[in-house]
Amino acid sequence: MHIFTIGYEATTVADFLAALKGAGVKRLVDIRALPLSRRPGFSKTPLKVALAEEQIEYLHLRALGTPAAGREAARKGRQADLERIYREQLQLPEAMAATAQLRELVAEVPTGLLCFERDPAGCHRSLWLRWEAPEAEVTHLHP
Repeated sequence: MHIFTIGYEATTVADFLAALKGAGVKRLVDIRALPLSRRPGFSKTPLKVALAEEQIEYLHLRALGTPAAGREAARKGRQADLERIYREQLQLPEAMAATAQLRELVAEVPTGLLCFERDPAGCHRSLWLRWEAPEAEVTHLHP
């Protein structure tokens, strides 16, 4: 299993798309709880349109996002709290179903995980990978 990850912090849509295309990503799975952004082009609908123009499928799995308390902990640099909150999130039935779905999707085509943070070390997408797909080969894209 090979999974790509990408964050859109401090990048443009053009550079973001180029990184995905360059890596051969065919599907992008958005694991933000709220697929909204103040950065132009990165909210769900415009991002989905831009990806479709590049023949990249978009899928949003809200259940794999970080709850509000986890996002607050991350903003304040409270990594232990983020990890505790996100682990609890992943134990919910809808998150377990989304995890199973994502594992199946990754097996089909080259797939990337999307969140905001440029540095995957500070993002829940790395926690998901560590806990739910430890056997995966991971490539972090940096547009």
